[in-house]
Amino acid sequence: MSENRPLNEAEARAALDWYRAVGVDFAVVEEPVDRFAASVTPSRSRPAAAAPISAPSAAPVAAPIALSLSADPSETTAIATAAPTLEALRAAMEAYEGCTLKKRATQLVFADGNPEAEIMLVGEGPGEQEDLQGKPFVGRAGQLLDRMLGAIGLDRTKVYIANMVPWRPPGNREPSPEELALCAPFLLRQVELVAPKFLVTLGNVPTKALFQTQNGITRMRGQWRDLTVNSHRTRALATLHPAYLLRTPASKALAWRDMLGLKQAMEG
Repeated sequence: MSENRPLNEAEARAALDWYRAVGVDFAVVEEPVDRFAASVTPSRSRPAAAAPISAPSAAPVAAPIALSLSADPSETTAIATAAPTLEALRAAMEAYEGCTLKKRATQLVFADGNPEAEIMLVGEGPGEQEDLQGKPFVGRAGQLLDRMLGAIGLDRTKVYIANMVPWRPPGNREPSPEELALCAPFLLRQVELVAPKFLVTLGNVPTKALFQTQNGITRMRGQWRDLTVNSHRTRALATLHPAYLLRTPASKALAWRDMLGLKQAMEG
């Protein structure tokens, strides 16, 4: 049983770090509320009648992100279009204050790897370690991605890695459709400037957005598509996200099959 005492400074900081990691970043009220006491029903009072249960309504399906600039928010589209180089794009994104994700993130996670590479990988968004280090795929999932690339003769000097959103969503949740639409012009401009021969989408979010589909990654993985991203045409392959592979090791064989398909495309 824990002691009934105030937390010391180290314990309080650890608790705050944990709350931040799971996405709790503001207080709802100034004083704590004892929900257990508030929920006690007097023993002689009659219980309230149960509300009738209605049939659940179908969840709305978000429209896929279009790859044309006309479908994107005008402000980020204008900013991205005006950037003539990756360095200018990064500086413009550093200065941009219109995305709420930035207000809660530690820093911008722009990209990693070789901007002249023929292969570009696109993930969902930064996690905790990416947010701290400012580079995509540097945590456990990133270490697995490095091993996957190494198995087909690649490393970060031979690929370019970016994310659909460049700031960490609180609690590592998926980016919302609004956040994706707002940040999409930045990613699309990166693709256009890098001009990769092959584009690999890692997981549900980038696959649905760039392939313009509502099908899940388990149905889309292993598929190749010809994509036009702004002014650049590329061949795109969908595969499983390394974080999913950590949770579902049995799926690594499928990802290995996709990596072999990428290697064959590179050699052919």
